[in-house]
Amino acid sequence: MYSWRGYETENLVVSSHNSNRLTLEATMGRRVVGTLTLGLDSEEGLCADELYFDEINEFRREGRKLCELTKLAVDPQYSSKEILASLFHLAHIYGHKIHKATDLFIEVNPRHAGFYRRMLGLEQIGEERPCRRVQAPAVLMHLELDYVNAQISSLADSCRSSERSLYPYFFSKHEEKDLARKLERHNS
Repeated sequence: MYSWRGYETENLVVSSHNSNRLTLEATMGRRVVGTLTLGLDSEEGLCADELYFDEINEFRREGRKLCELTKLAVDPQYSSKEILASLFHLAHIYGHKIHKATDLFIEVNPRHAGFYRRMLGLEQIGEERPCRRVQAPAVLMHLELDYVNAQISSLADSCRSSERSLYPYFFSKHEEKDLARKLERHNS
């Protein structure tokens, strides 16, 4: 079911220095064409805490379970909604379905905030600040993962070209269950 999209799901790599981070790879043959890292909140916190600790800590005080996306990179030659949707959906499965995260955060360059709002429904919750890690400005964006579930239920695997969203390119419910089993085995 996945190979017709041109992706390998066997190449899931957990960073050896931090078990709370999972780096996902999209590949075409043997070539890595995209990566995305999902970080789970822990005693070490999230990368975004460096700039947005107060904003993120409000969610912790409410008893929410947090995760974040970092290090999204897609080779422009292979960039597509399918690749982006696959990476985001795998991160959602691992963070929400397996680790029961309720809220997702991402720091993005302000010029990319509109893309994340349109394509995934993220909302900006932190003002622009200079990020030393990437030497660029950043804003903090947030997404409740129950919203993602609702979008997946109504749009996944429909590939509606008129839809200005990545959700129609997410995996079907059947594929999601199979991928969750694979990720669960990887997590063990």
